[in-house]
Amino acid sequence: MTTVREATLDVLRGCGMHRIFANPGSTEVAFLADLPDDLEFVLALHEGSVVGMATGHAIATGRPAFVNLHTTAGLGNAVGALATARVNRAPLVVVVGQQDRRHLALEPFLAGRLEGLAGPYPVWVNQPVLPQDVPAAIRRAWHEAVQHQGPAIVVVPMDDWSAPVDPALGLAAPAAVLRAGSAPGPAADELARLLDRAANPVVVVGAGADDRRTWDALVSLVDRIGAPVWQEAFGARAGFPQDHPRFAGHLPAGRSRLRAVLDGHDLAVVVGTGAFRQYPYEPGPLVPDGLTVAVVSADPDELHHSRADLAVLADPAAFCAALTEQVSPRAVAPPDRRVEPVEPPAPGEPIRAVHVFTALAERLPRDVVVVEETPSTRPDLHRLLPAREPRGFVSAAMGGLGFGLPAAAGLRMGDPSRPVVAVLGDGSSLYGIQGLWSAARYGCGVLFVILSNGRYAIMDRLADKVGGKAPWPAFEDVDVHGLATALGCPARRITSHSELLAALDEVVPTLADRTEPLLLDVAVRTEQHFEP
Repeated sequence: MTTVREATLDVLRGCGMHRIFANPGSTEVAFLADLPDDLEFVLALHEGSVVGMATGHAIATGRPAFVNLHTTAGLGNAVGALATARVNRAPLVVVVGQQDRRHLALEPFLAGRLEGLAGPYPVWVNQPVLPQDVPAAIRRAWHEAVQHQGPAIVVVPMDDWSAPVDPALGLAAPAAVLRAGSAPGPAADELARLLDRAANPVVVVGAGADDRRTWDALVSLVDRIGAPVWQEAFGARAGFPQDHPRFAGHLPAGRSRLRAVLDGHDLAVVVGTGAFRQYPYEPGPLVPDGLTVAVVSADPDELHHSRADLAVLADPAAFCAALTEQVSPRAVAPPDRRVEPVEPPAPGEPIRAVHVFTALAERLPRDVVVVEETPSTRPDLHRLLPAREPRGFVSAAMGGLGFGLPAAAGLRMGDPSRPVVAVLGDGSSLYGIQGLWSAARYGCGVLFVILSNGRYAIMDRLADKVGGKAPWPAFEDVDVHGLATALGCPARRITSHSELLAALDEVVPTLADRTEPLLLDVAVRTEQHFEP
């Protein structure tokens, strides 16, 4: 098994940092002792000189120089020189030693409060959460130093260096970052070469691709290369028309199922998000063997935490349009992806969430904005209610509840030309229920569809999954309909499928011109399955 130190030394080699500028201390000995012959140790007698030499080296070579500093005293002595490096636009990768993390909570001798010690002068500061994250953090520091032209700091506890790391898992940082700027140029050339060599490419899209220019560019690209398109898991917005024949669905959030979906592909082009967004942790590799990953995003942070072979900092629309012109066309017919119809409930049977989604899908106009906050039934909503226009789907990027209800009012207020429908669980709605008062007060004509089962269904299922008994009670006595009315928002209680269809047939045709919100409190049966 490789150690963190060995993996880090490989990162230094890969980034071309073959000199280590340092004034050593005890918290750095485990890293510095027995350096391989291909790495040169350069000693200076004070930390100001250490950083000064590295700054000159970086200016001369045009590449980041590597600096190793002793914990509080070393970093403190170097602050003035680090400030000079920042103003001189000298890229530095600075690793600062820290006491053994196994007893840091006791604040032992030489433990340092290091984050913030150098003030605003570093372009990036990080102490990895786990020892195994250290090599990726140092590679990211290299990219941050290049991008922002200054010192990037990584704090490493002294015991981290001997920790084991599995190289097969890869690093949560891209191997290479290209900056396309206004002219895609060499970055588009490189990705076009990868696409032309790929036998079975796949495209993954995210919220950063949710605009008309990027949708149009992606449609042209995937039609030219014949690739399927997947939406990122837990995406806050749709990055591709989900009624397009090449749209394959939403990626699963667990590693084993993600590998199964991507198995057989040899290149994944990820646009407008990182690689890859997940929720439950699972051991094992992130992607299948043999898959090259390239990420294109205008957000450098998305690039830097991606496990990718190539990352491109670029406007996704302009870059994908240029890429389409350069890549060779392939004659690949789109598959037939029919959605299985949902049978209505039999007389006397309760409504399920899928019945609500199906009824909405059959009635809502193409330009509707659907705001989602229904964690336990999100996969069914994605499957049955596709986004057909940019900004046609909006959800909470962070996953915290309470966003959907007020956000829907704001969306309608910001663009009254588009109808807005918010589909919320009753538990979710209660985190933002007071937003109904504002929606009514300011004439936001949103249709709020509340799926009411009187419980936190998603939490109940997660408790079942870990084999434990949920300590929280149901809240079936909470009257969402009554709360809405008390807050000045018109509301109706829906208890049967026929009532649902009648209400939607009446309300949906009015959505474009409504200036009054309406809440439908729909009693639904709790779903019995969920896979994030």
